[in-house]
Amino acid sequence: MKKTLTILGFLAVFTASAALADDDCFVPMADWQPRKAVAALADQNGWTVRRIKIDDGCYEIDGRDAEGRIIEVTLHPATLQVIEFEYEDDDDDHYDDDRKRESSDDD
Repeated sequence: MKKTLTILGFLAVFTASAALADDDCFVPMADWQPRKAVAALADQNGWTVRRIKIDDGCYEIDGRDAEGRIIEVTLHPATLQVIEFEYEDDDDDHYDDDRKRESSDDD
């Protein structure tokens, strides 16, 4: 009985840790598309690329979409399929602080 519970506990932990690793891309480098292909994909979608990097074994594009919004796109390195697409929030806090200072200087 104790052995069965130990095995079940191990399987539960192993399964949970495997689920956490789903965001990672496990592809041999020989199967990767070149960076030029990533840049071409971005160009086809109207994205302006600030940086192409590798994160957790996936390609990641930091840049802006066709409307100027900041984006972060994660791509599968072999197929260049979009795994995740995020819009980043512009941090306008400094702008609001500057406007508050200007209005208080006018007093």
